Amino acid sequence: MIDAIAKLRWREPLTGEIKEYILTEGATATIGRSSNNDIHIPEQHVSRQHAVIQYRDGVFVVSDLGSSNGTFVNDQRIEAPYPLFAGDVIRLFVPIVEFLAVTDEDISQADQTGRIIIPTNAEGQASLIVTNGPQEEQTIPLLLSSVTVGRATSAATWDVLLQDPSVSRPHARFDRVDGTWYIVDLGSSNGTKVNSQPVKDQPHALRDGDRIEIGYTMLLFRVGWRDTATHNHAKKPNNHL
Repeated sequence: MIDAIAKLRWREPLTGEIKEYILTEGATATIGRSSNNDIHIPEQHVSRQHAVIQYRDGVFVVSDLGSSNGTFVNDQRIEAPYPLFAGDVIRLFVPIVEFLAVTDEDISQADQTGRIIIPTNAEGQASLIVTNGPQEEQTIPLLLSSVTVGRATSAATWDVLLQDPSVSRPHARFDRVDGTWYIVDLGSSNGTKVNSQPVKDQPHALRDGDRIEIGYTMLLFRVGWRDTATHNHAKKPNNHL
């Protein structure tokens, strides 16, 4: 029996088909128009990387990823991570995704269809996905155990260059220590935020699905790769990480 926590249900815009996915404890689910999202909704009002649902401290929360038209919960636009409860309605300006409790029948069907989203395999390659900013949709693999991020200039010596004038030179650093990734602000002018909370000069531990703001650029942190097709098949690398 899978450790199912919640269910997402929406109507496929192109076909009208009702789709459902089960979320297990610890899972992260991205939602957007790009096909590399866990929840792919090809609708014109949905941004390429629109929102993320993340398991945090025993509950699922939804965060907007700098989308053009915003993310709403029960018709209230969210500006920070928002906790979800059974019956909540997530609206991506037009498309609607229901956040529901699961039943034994849901779990049985998910076992047959493989529509289950499970936690990311932390042993995979961590990366940053630019969800809003000049380099939107770019994926930045964290190849070193310490990665410095800063504004792109001709004299830049840092590892990751962001073409954003609000980013400092350098701005922040990512460090991997004992299998966990941390971010630290390097005294930047416009600051660094994780899930809308400012990061100071002390390392801040990152979790899969965290939303990071570096200047005016928004990044989605992915800790590794996962297999969203089924919970019991051998895991394979996700093609966008």
